[in-house]
Amino acid sequence: MKKLFKTSMLLAAMVPAVALAQPSAGDQEMTLSGAGSSDKDFDASILSVQGSWGQYLSESSLWGIRQTVNASDSEGESVQFDGSTRVFYDYHFGSGNGRPFVGVSLGGIYGENVDETFMGGPEVGYKHWLNENTFVTGMVEYQFLFESASDVDDRYDDGALFYSVGLGYNF
Repeated sequence: MKKLFKTSMLLAAMVPAVALAQPSAGDQEMTLSGAGSSDKDFDASILSVQGSWGQYLSESSLWGIRQTVNASDSEGESVQFDGSTRVFYDYHFGSGNGRPFVGVSLGGIYGENVDETFMGGPEVGYKHWLNENTFVTGMVEYQFLFESASDVDDRYDDGALFYSVGLGYNF
C-alpha cells in the first residue's frame, strides 16, 4: 500500500511540470530539424537541415526566422548546396502537451540547384512537449515560388511542399 501511495505522489508531482509545457509571451524557442533521401544504390542523395529561432508574442502567437540548408550529392558530380531563409508567423491552438499550429512564411530560395527566387506560403504543424522546455515537432509548408511581386498572382499553382521533423527547446 505504501508503494502505491509513493507512486501516486510521484505521478501527482509530475503533473504540474507537464501542465507547464505551454510557452508564454516573451519566451523564445529554437528548433533543429532534418530530412534526407537517397536512391536505392545511393548514387544520388540529398540531406536537408533546418533551424529556426522564434519568440512568442503571446501563449499562442510565435514569430521568427527559419534557415534551411540542402546538400545534394550525385555520382560523378560534386556536392551542390542550396538553401532558403524566411520569416514566419505561427498561431498555436489548445494547451497542454500537444499543440497544432498554422502559419505563414515569406523569404527566399537560393543556391546551385535552384533558380533564386522569392517564396511564401502557408504552413501547418504539430508540437508535442516531452517536458517543460523540450518538444518534438513536425511541419509541412507549401511555398509559392515567384521572382517579383507581380508574379504572386501568376504563381499560385507553381510551388513546392517542404516537410520537416525535429526537436525544439523553449527558453
